[in-house]
This record gives sequence, structure tokens and C-alpha cells, in this order.
Amino acid sequence: MKKKLIALLMCFSLVIAAGCGASDTNSSDSESSESAQSTSANDSGSNKLITIGFSQVGAESDWRVANTASMKSALSEKNGFKLIFADAQQKQENQIKAVRDFISQDVDVIAIAPVTETGWETVLGEAKDADIPVIIVDRMIKVSDDSLFSCWVGSDFQKEGVNAAEWLVNYMKEKGKTDKQNVVVLQGTIGSSAEIGRTKGFGDTIKKYDNFNILAQQTGEFTQAKGQEVMESFLKQYNDIDVVIAQNDNMAFGAIDALKAAGKAPGKDVTIVSFDAVKAAFKSMIAGDMNVSVECNPLHGPRVAELAKKLMNDEKVEKIQYVDEKVYPAEIAEKELPNRQY
Repeated sequence: MKKKLIALLMCFSLVIAAGCGASDTNSSDSESSESAQSTSANDSGSNKLITIGFSQVGAESDWRVANTASMKSALSEKNGFKLIFADAQQKQENQIKAVRDFISQDVDVIAIAPVTETGWETVLGEAKDADIPVIIVDRMIKVSDDSLFSCWVGSDFQKEGVNAAEWLVNYMKEKGKTDKQNVVVLQGTIGSSAEIGRTKGFGDTIKKYDNFNILAQQTGEFTQAKGQEVMESFLKQYNDIDVVIAQNDNMAFGAIDALKAAGKAPGKDVTIVSFDAVKAAFKSMIAGDMNVSVECNPLHGPRVAELAKKLMNDEKVEKIQYVDEKVYPAEIAEKELPNRQY
């Protein structure tokens, strides 16, 4: 990296200066130590913190809050980082502004949890021109040039959708339900990689089975309030809903509230399939309101910290970094709840 070359030349100059004044070794060491601790993001030293700018989508869900907490914990000063955090409030224009601010502050690494997949070419090109590596977190992006970002950390959203569909098919078989099952889908933010992957994975798998019929699908924007609003609309349009697919737990909670208000028993009259597997979802399953939650692991912080350090050392990293995930049905919720970190 250009920054590292400049830093190494500066360090080399300091070594020569120290050699010329050998009798002043203790004084020089002390000054060097103090300098390393107070270096800006543009300097280098053995005690230098890695400055990382992180643009987060927002705080729209319990999952997102857990994701933010993981990033802040892993990218702490005690772990060798100086974190500059920016909440985009679910607006891409806020993220683009934040990234440009990070560039102007000359951070070492930029991490982005993108609102949507597209619209990143220009600002990532600016980061590349500034020689700042970019780590994409959670949702994937679509760019014409993959060199615009160093790596991506997150979930296999399409596999999550497949897992949800396969669980539903097996669940109905176990219950002996061979009649037509009418399904409504609460989608996440349209255009986000989580929405795209889960919609495709579930849709492509479930259409292989004749006894499932998707009545409607509409975005609930990954929020509980919007999820409830959309579910209320579905209930007014259809009186024969058998299954709700909610692309995150918060929308599922909203759907559950809407079903209860309509006099239906979620988890019994209507099968509830959700994604994320946050603690509150386990409590909902224990209460009998939710049938399953497909895990989407938000604890990305440690992996991002590891990758940032490797990038600063010019080490090669894998472009795609999937996190480990499971499927949690209601039967094991009570046993698993004490083990949940989020």
C-alpha cells in the first residue's frame, strides 16, 4: 500500500537519526513511544491503532443491534482499533456521505453494511483511489469491478431461504398436512441481498412442491411495525392463510400481533417461519407463537477485526467469508435459549 511505503520510509529515516545520536538512546526510545501512541491514521508505529470507519445500515431490528454490538466490541481500542461509527438510518445517501467522510479522515480500513446491493461504484472507486481497503459486511453488493472491495463477511442468504422451505415441507409431512397450504411472504427491504437471497432460495425450493401456493409477498422493511401493517393488509385480502414466511424475526413479531388481533392463533392456526434466530424469537417459540427461526448469525465483529489486521499486513484474504448458521425449530427453543449470545 502507498501508505505503508511512506510509513516505512519515515521509520527508516528515524532509525538513521537514532544511529547518529547513540548516546541519546533512552530519550529517543521514549519520544518514539509517545509518538506511536499519538499517531494519526496516516502514520505508522508498533502501538498504532488501526483506524476503521464502519457505516451501519441502522438499528431497524434486534439482529442489527446485535451486529452493531459485535462490531463495536471487536473493534475496540483494547483489540488494537480506533472505530469511527456511522448510523445510516437505512438511507444509502447517508452511507455514501459517511464513506466519503472516512476517506477524508484517511482511515486505514472501511467497513460497510450496505442498505442495498447497487449504487456503490463511484464511492468505492474513491476509496480504491485513496488506497483504503473496504470490507463489506452482511449484505452483498453488485459492482462491475470486484477489486472495489477486498472481501465480504456474512450469511448465505439463498441457503437460508432453501433451509426455510425444506423445513416447512418436512414439517407439513410430519403433521400429515397434504392439502394445499396458502403462504404469504413478508419480504425484507427490496433490493437488499438478504431479501433477494431469501426470496429466491425459498421460492425456487417451495415451487417444486404442488401443495404450496404463495398468495402474496410484500416488503415489511425488516421492521416490526411495518411487518404488522402488511400482515393486517394480507388478512383483509385473504381469509385462508396457512403459513407466514417473515424474512426476519421483527417482522414475524409484527405478523404475530396482527394475527392475534384478528382472533387467530399464530404457531397453531397459522405456521410462522422466520429468519435471524434472535433471543426474542426463541422466547416466542417457547410461548408457542412461532414455529421455527432460521439463523442469520450477526456476530461478524471478530471476523472483521481479523480481516482488517490481515489487510493492514498485506496478507491475502478469501473474497467470500460465510459465517456458520443453523435452523432452530420450536421443539429445541427452550434448550437452546440459554446458549444464545444475541
